[in-house]
Amino acid sequence: MATQAEPILTGPDAQAIIDPANYVDWDALLDRFDDIRRDTPVVRVVNDEVHDPFWLVTSYDDVMRISKDNKLFLNSPRSVTFSDKNSGAFVKSITGGDPNLVRSLVALDAPTHPKYRRLTQDWFMPKNISQMEDEIRALARVTVDRLVDASQKDGKYEADFVPLVSAPYPLHVVMQILGVPEADEQRMLFLTQQMFGGQDEDLNKSGMANMTPEQIMQLVVGAVADFEAYFAKLTEEKRANPTDDVASVIANAKVDGAHLSDRDMAGYYIILAAAGHDTTSASTAGAMMALARDPEQFARLKADRDLLPGIVEEAIRWTTPVQHFMRTAAEDTELGGQKIAKDDWLMISYIAANHDPDIFPDPRKFDASRSPNRHLAFGAGAHQCLGLHMARMEMKILFNELLDRIETLELAGEPIRAKSTFVGGLKTLPIRYSLSK
Repeated sequence: MATQAEPILTGPDAQAIIDPANYVDWDALLDRFDDIRRDTPVVRVVNDEVHDPFWLVTSYDDVMRISKDNKLFLNSPRSVTFSDKNSGAFVKSITGGDPNLVRSLVALDAPTHPKYRRLTQDWFMPKNISQMEDEIRALARVTVDRLVDASQKDGKYEADFVPLVSAPYPLHVVMQILGVPEADEQRMLFLTQQMFGGQDEDLNKSGMANMTPEQIMQLVVGAVADFEAYFAKLTEEKRANPTDDVASVIANAKVDGAHLSDRDMAGYYIILAAAGHDTTSASTAGAMMALARDPEQFARLKADRDLLPGIVEEAIRWTTPVQHFMRTAAEDTELGGQKIAKDDWLMISYIAANHDPDIFPDPRKFDASRSPNRHLAFGAGAHQCLGLHMARMEMKILFNELLDRIETLELAGEPIRAKSTFVGGLKTLPIRYSLSK
């Protein structure tokens, strides 16, 4: 570990932050972030010639400052997610110089970002999405029915919660929001897994256990191209026959008097389709794992549904599905006692910030009564997650249905996390449960 006088991580310490395989062992990862935050909360990571150096930011206050200061810390000059030099060059070669493969809301700065965000912001407000509660509840019931119908063993039911419940449910919801036919949902799931599961051989569907970064990037590029082709066709349909879904809003929206470009429109669809699925899936699985490990908390929740909002909020903090974003310094500044130069690249670690003991007492404990719970899993400031109200509503509805149908809950095996530095969560969650009479 580097000293305060020389705040540099290199060798194994740097590799631990960069290597997606190290994100599987959650406790070991949190141990490392605790050490870094305590010694050098803003530290330079210098690993090898393959990756550009960057500043790792691990304290809650520093991550919050960066998140809210969108003039000083920019999204678009460099990639908004961590990548190696070769992958970055490859992306630029196919985008005409843009460092971000997908030109979505998360990769835009002012003045473009607020104009684009306003197009759908009202659509995702609680007043509007509350009108979808009955439809989402119907999807939740169908999802829970699958769990109830799972195979019996020794008088109790067993299932892998992730592929059976937490992965398909938010996908159903977001596809309904976008107006995508149910017949196309499996294709959307496959493409989403290729985009965000690229670092994990079980999720990227490649069958390759040791893909190089270049191979991973080519896989992601192919998925993005398929997404763009699909949504280009959807745009034609929504312009010809608009409905009340958000896809129609995007397809017919105008900024400064003109429709969005094909690339910008595809980026808008992709961020809603992909981010709205994987993040909620991870939080849902995280909540279920916590409840399976704590039968008393599960029983209290069954008896008192007023505890549900706390369960949902804590699951989102505790899981932190979006594990980092990158920012670029617009000018020389100082952060956490370190001098940051113009154009320096910074990784804001939401995992580390959401487990900062200065803000969250006993941060590794899953505490549904935690208050306040000002976590950063949705980001903060102008780039705060557009779909945060939808995610909370989806989870509350699903868990209400689960609690109505399930009497007891426990783990049936060891849960396994995905290999990923960006969007992470459980890829398997074996549970054993009994049904309410």
